[in-house]
Amino acid sequence: MNVKPLADRVLVKAISETETKSGIVIPETVEKERPEKGEVIAVGPGKRLENGEIAPLSIKVGDKVVFKKYSPDEIKVDGQELLILDESDILAVID
Repeated sequence: MNVKPLADRVLVKAISETETKSGIVIPETVEKERPEKGEVIAVGPGKRLENGEIAPLSIKVGDKVVFKKYSPDEIKVDGQELLILDESDILAVID
């Protein structure tokens, strides 16, 4: 199934880190917490402005992002858990 977000929404696949940069292994129970990082796999066309024009998103497919912990809605697509969130809930892009 192919999912295309509407308006200024972004479809994200959560990134779970099992080891920190310093080598500390994070237990599996921590992964059950809501994610805060992910990779953008689809974006909507943009937000419609009052004058009718569409403002494009500043996020693009492939970007790794940090977002508000409790803002995304969870969906399942072909057995894979994905997150949908508004562009305004994205806090930063990770280089």
